[in-house]
Amino acid sequence: MSGSELLLEYLTRYFPILFFVIIALTFGLWSLIISYLVHPKYPESEKLSTYECGAEPFSDARMPFPVRYYIFAMLFVIFDIEVIFLYPWAVVFTKIALIGLIEMLVFIGLFLVAYVYAWRKGALEWD
Repeated sequence: MSGSELLLEYLTRYFPILFFVIIALTFGLWSLIISYLVHPKYPESEKLSTYECGAEPFSDARMPFPVRYYIFAMLFVIFDIEVIFLYPWAVVFTKIALIGLIEMLVFIGLFLVAYVYAWRKGALEWD
């Protein structure tokens, strides 16, 4: 196959993708242009203020969260992901037999050790 035939084959194979990308970019660009041209232009002090809802801020919006919040969130995600690993194991349980059962018991044992460790350290307390 020559270079031009190979290029033509690639173009015919990927033309629909290129066509949809061009349409998407065109649609996005025209949406931005049209909305800029037709939106009402009334720059009032209320509209240009940071808080449009009318409520006056009573404290700094950038107050820090306690580190305990992030630890609690990370523990939730970690334990949630570990529990998700049980579903594929249950689906193929009949195929993996005793070795799969032993591996999952080790996995659950490690999970419980980590849970007890986090519990004893007080990481699951919400203060």
